[in-house]
Amino acid sequence: MSVKLTQSETQAALLQLDQAIYNHGKWYDSITRTLICHLPYDRCDVARDAHRQCRFGQWYYGVEPEKLRAHPGFMAIEVEHKKMHELAAQLLQTSASGAVIAPLSFDTFSNTLERLRLEIYTLKRELEDSISNLDSLTGANNRIGMLPKLRELQELVKRNVQPCCIAMMDIDHFKVVNDTYGHTVGDLVLAACARYVMNHFRPYDKLFRYGGEEFLICMQNTDATAAYEVVERVRQGLAATPIECGGKIPLQITMSFGLAMLDPVASVEQSIDRADKAMYAAKTAGRNCTRVWDPLM
Repeated sequence: MSVKLTQSETQAALLQLDQAIYNHGKWYDSITRTLICHLPYDRCDVARDAHRQCRFGQWYYGVEPEKLRAHPGFMAIEVEHKKMHELAAQLLQTSASGAVIAPLSFDTFSNTLERLRLEIYTLKRELEDSISNLDSLTGANNRIGMLPKLRELQELVKRNVQPCCIAMMDIDHFKVVNDTYGHTVGDLVLAACARYVMNHFRPYDKLFRYGGEEFLICMQNTDATAAYEVVERVRQGLAATPIECGGKIPLQITMSFGLAMLDPVASVEQSIDRADKAMYAAKTAGRNCTRVWDPLM
């Protein structure tokens, strides 16, 4: 099961990251002043665990960014941050000894610092982009980035790098939910279903809100057989999970799914249409089931 950040968690992570970036800047200013003015260094900056003692490190290794730890960009920061502190300690000790700092030593430190900054600001940009591309109600990706992502994956399919399967999914009897319980409960159902699906797919699978109660799932490096097994497991799990909507009785919600491979020859839109037809075949078959597209549909 993958753990993904909600929109509010992402916003909180961005605020924490901004503060950490500010603290890192203040640390760099202090190091620069110490080197230029030949001041006594702070012993924390030459300790073996200096990367943990600085305020950026205290944030990085603390409990606040827990959900960021699986993010590749977050993990990449650690290597450059630790190396930067090791090089900074060498510069401080060389300066304190009265020796001249070699230009190559300073350039190595500067280059490591720049790589660290690149990793930090890349992570920041990815978090910012994830917020702008999210559907505010469900936390799924919105349709803005859907076609570009599918076209990017279609290029991999064309080059036989990897297959890709897409699934259309639709909440069964959603109009009945809205008519019976109101649109507020309907919104809670939408959000709960999207959250369940996102938590039970792989981190790199993408869920897009297609419109209304319809969603599209993009499963890269997955053939139809594997996709069917995954979708069926999620469909059955969702059907067996009561959804709390603020009422006295939790609702039992089911969904219908239609699968289609991302075709290397047909347009992305045609592949989506095939998955959509398969989903309507699932509806016709009685709902709460999965169907795979075939040309007879």
